[in-house]
Amino acid sequence: MGGSRREAALAALTFVALALLPLAAPAYYLQFGAKVLLVGLAAMALNLVVGFGGLVSLCHAAFYGLAGYTLALVSPRYEAASLFWTLPLAVGASAVAALLIGALSLRTRGVYFIMVTLAFGQMLFYLFADTDIAGGSDGFYIYTRPELALGGLTLVDLDKPTGFYLTALATVALATLLLLRLTRSPFGQALAAAHENERRARALGFPVYRIRLAAFTVSGALAGLAGYFASVQFGYVAPQMLGWHFSATILVMVVLGGLGSVTGPLVGAAAFLGLEEVLKAALPDHWALALGTVILLVVLLLPGGVRQLADAALGPLSRERPPGKPLAAAEGATGA
Repeated sequence: MGGSRREAALAALTFVALALLPLAAPAYYLQFGAKVLLVGLAAMALNLVVGFGGLVSLCHAAFYGLAGYTLALVSPRYEAASLFWTLPLAVGASAVAALLIGALSLRTRGVYFIMVTLAFGQMLFYLFADTDIAGGSDGFYIYTRPELALGGLTLVDLDKPTGFYLTALATVALATLLLLRLTRSPFGQALAAAHENERRARALGFPVYRIRLAAFTVSGALAGLAGYFASVQFGYVAPQMLGWHFSATILVMVVLGGLGSVTGPLVGAAAFLGLEEVLKAALPDHWALALGTVILLVVLLLPGGVRQLADAALGPLSRERPPGKPLAAAEGATGA
């Protein structure tokens, strides 16, 4: 557990350092930092089912975008809605969608699961792109950001870059704590056990389908949480938020950051988006080719993701589980 404690301690120090960023950084960097945090949260949500559950989903952008559309549809046009009821509503909509899609998709395996999740994601994409539900392919504006107020007192002004950045940081910190607790609980051990050896897990009596469905639902809810605040930040929702291209992008961030860590995908998102900004400025006509080349080199040279660099410098922050270890832990947790 020493490596796990060090990973948690390093994450805590990192969040403290990020909380101090508004003291020195101008508004542009705060806005970019908030974007990285929210996209990183979407990648962390996906990693729960990919890295820990072994299920490659291509529909998580649908949960991300659905929360944004929910906010856009329920927000008054010229007055601020309350974050206290729009946030649970939007996240709840994503969670219900994840529950329904997961209930059907998880009856398949391997490439069939990938294709079914892709199909469901595209169904939601075309629902908003080809209809007039919320602006069609042109998207829909959120003219007034939700307010975080209690009894007429504004707790945080989301219109200001500092207030929004700190809100995004606090959201990601709470989500990180949830994921750390979840993945190290008996539930997380059982999820990892099913990933390592599904047949043996079933033979021991683990309800593999229900465990995976619960993980998929939690993952969809967290993706919706990220999508809600992303829509608040930009004041705009569009069908592209639900498309498979974004699902593939956050999947790349998961791989880039490292599958074996809760916070790895957040690092992967920072590396991906930071590199994208640099290459767009340095190579405006060929930045995509350069970005693809760098990602390919990282995957080939660092199979554990950029987190492998931290492991090399500081020692293993989170030990990879040898085959059978999660299952043994789950057996002990359940008394099997």
